[in-house]
Amino acid sequence: MKTLRTVQYKVQSPFVNMGPIKLRQPLPIAGIDNVDPFILLHHYGPYAISEFNNPFDLGPHPHRGFEPITLLFKGEQLHRDSLGNEMVVKAGDVQWTTAGRGIIHAEAPTKEFVKRGGELEGIQLWLNLPSKNKMMPPNYQHIEKQQIPVVLSSDKKVSLSIIAGIQKTETGPIQTQTAVNVFTAKASKGGKIEIDIPAEHQALIYLLEGAVLVNGTAVLKYADNQMITFNQDGNTLAFEAREETVLLILSGAPIKEEVAQYGPYVMNTQTEILEAMRDYQQGKMGHLY
Repeated sequence: MKTLRTVQYKVQSPFVNMGPIKLRQPLPIAGIDNVDPFILLHHYGPYAISEFNNPFDLGPHPHRGFEPITLLFKGEQLHRDSLGNEMVVKAGDVQWTTAGRGIIHAEAPTKEFVKRGGELEGIQLWLNLPSKNKMMPPNYQHIEKQQIPVVLSSDKKVSLSIIAGIQKTETGPIQTQTAVNVFTAKASKGGKIEIDIPAEHQALIYLLEGAVLVNGTAVLKYADNQMITFNQDGNTLAFEAREETVLLILSGAPIKEEVAQYGPYVMNTQTEILEAMRDYQQGKMGHLY
């Protein structure tokens, strides 16, 4: 039996500054530390990239204890990491890094994209790892747009991309460490869809563009309120697009462990954070030049 989840919170996506970069951060936000197992959501862009304006150039930096994920909606980025991967990520592609015991990576618009100019927009998502996986070997998965299965709504007005997890008869290509669903949706005005969510999952919807009615009760509109979290009291999310709309839909089984976070490290204790800082300084997370 399908039951619609009730809305827990509806929040804005305020701008924050990260060095030269200004981006939206709906998670964490006042009153919501995380939506376990998701601990951070950044929405960057759209930036007008050119040879005269390129703020999104993130040099080599470390991570440990979680999975930093990039979903690129517009533009083109180059990913490099200490495992030796060097990949061009294009609009519609996904890069899913399992930091595990430690990885160093860098990402920036490609030189070719900067030269010709264009819009850059994406989501960076931090997915926690359970304590048993925090020191696993690091890994990198790059999924191209054409490799991602798509579910169409019955009215053919909503296209739901299944990046990770399961929806209807489709399974996402990403290999995950915990049970999660990561979907993106593009909808034309009036498009409707129902999405199955396991009852034990925490869930949220984030709006990148447009306006949408969620579960018949709550309206999200870009630059007004952009994220909804849900109570764990149902197994279905439903939305109807009020205009051309782009959405991110996330759900996951809660890890229910203590979280200690400092900068690019997400562990369970402060001692583990100090160990991560020491290991990075000693070169134990590899090197990237």
